[in-house]
Amino acid sequence: MFELVLFAPEALVEPVSDALMNELEALSVSVEDADADTASERALFGEPGMPPPRAGWQHSTLKALFANEAEATDAATLLLAQDWAAAVQVQALQPVAEQDWVRLTQSQFAPVQITERFWIVPSWHQPPAEAKEVIRLDPGLAFGTGTHPTTRMCLRWIARLAPQRAACWQRVLDYGCGSGILAIGAALHGAQGVDAVDIDPAAVDATRANAQANGVSLSAGLPELAQGAYPLVLANILATPLKLLAPLLCDHLAPGGDLVLAGILERQADELKAAYAPWCTLRVSDCEDGWILMTARRADGRST
Repeated sequence: MFELVLFAPEALVEPVSDALMNELEALSVSVEDADADTASERALFGEPGMPPPRAGWQHSTLKALFANEAEATDAATLLLAQDWAAAVQVQALQPVAEQDWVRLTQSQFAPVQITERFWIVPSWHQPPAEAKEVIRLDPGLAFGTGTHPTTRMCLRWIARLAPQRAACWQRVLDYGCGSGILAIGAALHGAQGVDAVDIDPAAVDATRANAQANGVSLSAGLPELAQGAYPLVLANILATPLKLLAPLLCDHLAPGGDLVLAGILERQADELKAAYAPWCTLRVSDCEDGWILMTARRADGRST
């Protein structure tokens, strides 16, 4: 396998990537900030459903993989022969060492501690001796492996509140379920009638597979699966969709029910409080690495 490394200005990143993948038949193309770790580095931020603030970095490094040196050389020659690609520069053409990609990927995912007793453990690891409650979850196509602070905070809340609340969680809604990790966590802690929904069919499939692997019963489907009121509503998405979903999520929240929201940065707390104010009073219940967990109880319950 050979890697072709190119330098391109912002305006050419997309056309060069398209040419590499579609016309020049690269096996894969990755794009990195060429100014990373320098004074010129500029971070890009965005949220699903919202237009990106910029199409890309001012200067980008593109890395394209090819099956052999001849294909990589031909791709570079053909690309640089195009008038529109005059600003593109070849930085390297180099062999890529063979690696055990499965083992390398697995090495990046170690068991994740949620509480002293509660852990997320990939299938290729043995649970730690102190792990009394375990979710078996492998990286997949859907978001939610327990490595992100938002997921950990949601699971931590479930584990800590379950002894007092689980008897009331006769129906649970995990909205935007991703891998299904929150729905599975709730079921393992005594919740019943768990519905996990997502707009992505791949997430629905992942949730069903992960639930089966963990021996829990739940229903997974597209958003129309969610019907009626739930004593526990979980949503780990991002701030913008959470604001838009406020009427829908609160309509699904039973009187006295618990609402748990994540995917929110500390600076976004007031925006979320305002969005949900007509139905409940949100408060910050946990924080980690700049992210916060916000919770509330519906009208006839007290805040958590």
